[in-house]
Amino acid sequence: MQRSTEELEARIAQLETQLRQAQKMAALGELVGTITHEFNNQLMTILNYAKMGLRYADEPTRTKAFDKIHNAAQRSAKITNSVLGMARNRSSQKEPTSLAKLIDETMVLLERELQKYRVAVELDLPEVPQAIVSGNQIQQVLVNLLVNARQAMPNGGRVRLSLRHDAEAHTVDLSVRDSGVGMDTATLHKIFDPYFSTKQGPDETGKGGTGIGLSACREIIEQHGGRIRVESAPGRGTCFTLKLPAAAPTGDAVRAPHISNVGTSAPSGSASIQ
Repeated sequence: MQRSTEELEARIAQLETQLRQAQKMAALGELVGTITHEFNNQLMTILNYAKMGLRYADEPTRTKAFDKIHNAAQRSAKITNSVLGMARNRSSQKEPTSLAKLIDETMVLLERELQKYRVAVELDLPEVPQAIVSGNQIQQVLVNLLVNARQAMPNGGRVRLSLRHDAEAHTVDLSVRDSGVGMDTATLHKIFDPYFSTKQGPDETGKGGTGIGLSACREIIEQHGGRIRVESAPGRGTCFTLKLPAAAPTGDAVRAPHISNVGTSAPSGSASIQ
């Protein structure tokens, strides 16, 4: 009996390890699909306008075709640079990392999908210290939160990403706030449980419904010695805040454009957990 119990416990531990790996790969798979789709779109634009330029000899048509080809090539170059940034961040080693740069690279890859679903993006990225993180893992968390935000706004809406330095707590705080449907208190206390999901199944894109994303996000953040906090209320949207260890001051904090001045206070009457 004891041997059977030990074997069962060992098997459970093995399955839990496999689950954690699947959780960490979920956001990465989401991103790979988005990149492939975006590259295909740019390639088709280049091919179609190249055919137009070859077919018509008049200068206005060719100028238009060349402009479109040039714009698509520039967009492809931005995507390539962001993918290269991801490749550089593949190490699990935690090191001083610019979260503003990480956000920028992630938005290059996701902005078209967000636009497709009529989701406007606002950025509030003032000067903050770097964070001691694995860039690859934090990017996975960010992608997961952005996809969740998009799915919470089936009719479109707004996502706001912001950075703050909490000098007292020695953290850099990355917040993702959406204007979606929000969650009640009972749901808030379950969202980080393994397998729990607010979705009944995949959405029209085939994404969502597994219930593993936020559980993986919390595990990644806690492995960094950080915390993940969520505030939400029905009809008032949701805000996830990642509190990550700040790097020691070196005088080289990274400044990103301060694009928006929208307030960051939690909605009145909202609930929060961390």
